[in-house]
Amino acid sequence: MSNKSDRDIEKSYSTAEFVSKLRRLADALETGDKFEIQIAGERIYVPVRAIYNIEHEREGNEEEIEFQIKWQND
Repeated sequence: MSNKSDRDIEKSYSTAEFVSKLRRLADALETGDKFEIQIAGERIYVPVRAIYNIEHEREGNEEEIEFQIKWQND
């Protein structure tokens, strides 16, 4: 059971920062390693068993693509 509180954070990054994070994610996926990332001051550890998906949303004249990584903590 986890002691962590619920969280819903959206953080913006510069293009260079975003590219760097995507590159590190791609490297971890290719080598079969876990992925670590810090978001708004909290370090997140993404396990190898995570599920990856891409979501597209459209509402009025606004569109959004989300790259999602999901897993359950044991």
